[in-house]
Amino acid sequence: MNAWKRRTALFLAGQTVSLFGSSLVQYAIMWHLTLETRSGSVMTGYIIAGFLPSILLAPLAGVWADRYDRKRLIALADGCIAAVSLVAAVLLRAGVAEIPLFFAVAALRSLGSAVHQPAVGAFLPRIVPRDELMRVNGINGGIQSALMLVSPVAAGVLLAVADVPSIFLVDVATAALAIAVLLAFVREEPVAAESPTSAGLAAAPDGSSSAEAASQAEAPAGHFRDILDGLAYIRSHRYLLSFFAYMGALFFLVSPAAFLTTIQTARSFGGEVWRLTALEIVFSVGMMAGGAAIASWGGFRNRMRTIRLGNVVMAVCTLGLAASPLLPVSAAFPAYLVFMGVFGIAIPLLNTPSTVLLQEHVEDAYLGRAFAVFTMVSSSLMPVAMLVFGPVADVVSIELVLAVSGSLLLALGLTALSNKRLREAGEPVNPS
Repeated sequence: MNAWKRRTALFLAGQTVSLFGSSLVQYAIMWHLTLETRSGSVMTGYIIAGFLPSILLAPLAGVWADRYDRKRLIALADGCIAAVSLVAAVLLRAGVAEIPLFFAVAALRSLGSAVHQPAVGAFLPRIVPRDELMRVNGINGGIQSALMLVSPVAAGVLLAVADVPSIFLVDVATAALAIAVLLAFVREEPVAAESPTSAGLAAAPDGSSSAEAASQAEAPAGHFRDILDGLAYIRSHRYLLSFFAYMGALFFLVSPAAFLTTIQTARSFGGEVWRLTALEIVFSVGMMAGGAAIASWGGFRNRMRTIRLGNVVMAVCTLGLAASPLLPVSAAFPAYLVFMGVFGIAIPLLNTPSTVLLQEHVEDAYLGRAFAVFTMVSSSLMPVAMLVFGPVADVVSIELVLAVSGSLLLALGLTALSNKRLREAGEPVNPS
């Protein structure tokens, strides 16, 4: 096995183990709160505690991913998340009130995730050859999709035989294993001085070289100055502005299909548990299939064409989800599941080339900050969209909401490549 394949396999294996432990904790807390409180307001508070801190910390997390050793930063983030789990387990055993503690755990783990995500995105190009990034990110996406399928089942089994503090301790053990593998066995390649990429996409704002830009980023100007430098870099590289605007619009429009389908299922087909379970399974299996497809196929040569394909497929599926309840009763729910499964297939067609596009075109000195902005866009716009679509869905039918959002999503996908900057940004730096 090639050296890069060995270190990449070790890295992904360690991170998969850690993510599995984190997923167990997430599902265990959600289900425990659901069963113990049956309160929508409690769940809303838990969700807000879980995503708001990461959005607020993302700008600083991006700076840290560019200023400091990314491998150690990943290990530190994993270690802090594990420490939160350990302290929570001890406090739960001591009888501390559960709901405030779970909110605090969600918030602190969210901070750790905010540091972890841009660091991982910026670290992968250090261990993976550039022309293999699409395949590796596709494999990683497939693994995460598989965990979405396995984790709820494992969490349910563990909750049946153990308590929540014990599941927290499982997270501590998996994080410790991931950190040990990362620090002991994963070696990164030194970063050579970079030259501007194709079509001048990565030229520094003032025309200086990448090495000069990197030295400026490392100057002791303070974290706030580094945040401003990162924003200036994005602002002066117009393809990044176009890309983030496009992805922001896409995340906003895809929100009804992501969040309202469980409610639609209960309203239109019935509230049986097996229907919701089937929905979750076909979606997760679809994502696994999509991850495998993008890993083996690699997508179109132009990354934006693959992203657009994912966009259009999701739009068509959203329209299908809107129309399925109109079919004869015997065919309606099976058709609904098919559209949901294909929707899952499309997600890696969108996420994987988006990650690779940034990894290929953004200079190493700014890559962490670029991923931090991408995380902010993806993490904030979908909840914000639900502040619009959620109340609307209580006034009109969810089918109408999906029909409108799906139509706009289709128009967005069909017109995406009319933007010259997006077309150019999609071209690989080193075509294979």
